[in-house]
Amino acid sequence: MKVLDLQCPHGHRFEGWFASADDFESQQSRKLVECPICGANEVSRLPSAPRLNLSGATDTRVPAADTGEMQARVMRALREVLEKTENVGDRFAEEARRIHYNEAPARNIRGVTTPEDARALVEEGIEVMPLPVPAALKEPLQ
Repeated sequence: MKVLDLQCPHGHRFEGWFASADDFESQQSRKLVECPICGANEVSRLPSAPRLNLSGATDTRVPAADTGEMQARVMRALREVLEKTENVGDRFAEEARRIHYNEAPARNIRGVTTPEDARALVEEGIEVMPLPVPAALKEPLQ
């Protein structure tokens, strides 16, 4: 098994596991490898050094922030938001107004709207927050 460090054009770093380097090249040429964060399939291989386990060696460097762990935390938070909200799709602005004016039951919703409609909601005193959802979370989770 070959574990490769990969990156999409948006700077998201992730690991890919392949049977061999040739397997990676084959999957990449067929656009089968995609970023788990944004779904981009233009991924590139990052240089990586082999890990050496040296008995008794100590590393005195301060570890850098773990980008992978940060991305994992963001994905967990997004999953939680998706689990605790109702998707009203393109009816978001209409449903947010109905909830705000007590014409519909109060609940947490999510959906899509235009920037103009989002500004109008804010001007009416309705709190909204843009939340870009990565392609990996738009499909049912396994």
